[in-house]
Formats: sequence, C-alpha cells, structure tokens
Amino acid sequence: MYEKSFPKKRFDKTLDFLKTHIKQGSIVLDLGVKNPFSEIMQDEGYRVFNTQGEDLDRYTESVLNPNIEVVTAFEIFEHLLSPFSILSKIKARKLVATVPLRLWFSPAYRSKTDPWDRHFHEFEDWQFDWLLEKAGWEIKARKKWTHPAGKIGFRPLLRHFTPRYYAVYAERKKS
Repeated sequence: MYEKSFPKKRFDKTLDFLKTHIKQGSIVLDLGVKNPFSEIMQDEGYRVFNTQGEDLDRYTESVLNPNIEVVTAFEIFEHLLSPFSILSKIKARKLVATVPLRLWFSPAYRSKTDPWDRHFHEFEDWQFDWLLEKAGWEIKARKKWTHPAGKIGFRPLLRHFTPRYYAVYAERKKS
C-alpha cells in the first residue's frame, strides 16, 4: 500500500481508526499540506482536500467550508499555539484527530533543523478530551497505541509499553 519508509504501524492504526468511523467517499479536509497519509486516504476512496500550509493559528478560513463533511488532523494540533481557535471554528460535523501523547520520560519534540517542526503541546489524553469538549465536540471513540523505538536502552524499552499516539473521533455537539 505504501513505502516502507513511512511509519507503517502509525499509518495502519490511523487508517483502521478512520475507516471504522468515517465512510469511504466522504469529503475530507485534512489539516496540513498534502502528505503521504492524505494520499493513502484518497487511495482508500475518501475525497481529500488539504490546507495550503497557512498558519492555522492565524488563518482559519479553510475550516469554514460548509461542504466539508469531515476534518482530519493527524499530528497537527501539537504544532499550534492555540488549537482551541481552529477547533471551535470547524463547520464540519465530524472530526478525526491524532496527537502524540506526553511521555513522562521524554521531553517534548523539537527539531534541531526545522524551526517550524516543534511541539507546543504534547497532550495527556484527558487534556485533549477537555480541549475538544470545550471547543464544542462530543467524543464518540478513542484509541491509543505505542510507538516502539528500534534502539536499546531504558527509554526505548518504555516505548514498547507506553502509549504514544491518541486518536479521537468526535462529532459537533448539537446546539
């Protein structure tokens, strides 16, 4: 389905979660620029559009389209200073999102080469739930999974047992 260089376990788990909750053929706005996973969603029958690289903390117009059925955000919200702003403005009735969970044994991610590839947030599950609920979403399903590292050491060992990713399917609360 996709090249081995992609994070196979994460993509498999994410796709399985998406297919469980969102019917194929749905019109999806995937937050973030076109990427390997948005292409996988298209190959699976979803009608996918991506944002264009705009700063989603400042420019939220892309989520105002009433024709979008589902918004997906796979490892996006941790990069935003204020994810509440965009979450509260989404017009779609459904949301599927994944975030990296905060690991007590590892600092937040910060790229040494890309100044934009940094995490403002690494959530605990209850924090992400609360953020979604406060922004007007009702969580319908959740899933967590680990991300083992192929290295030797105490922290890599902990990654075999400690969930790293958290997926949520939510629907807009009825007003």
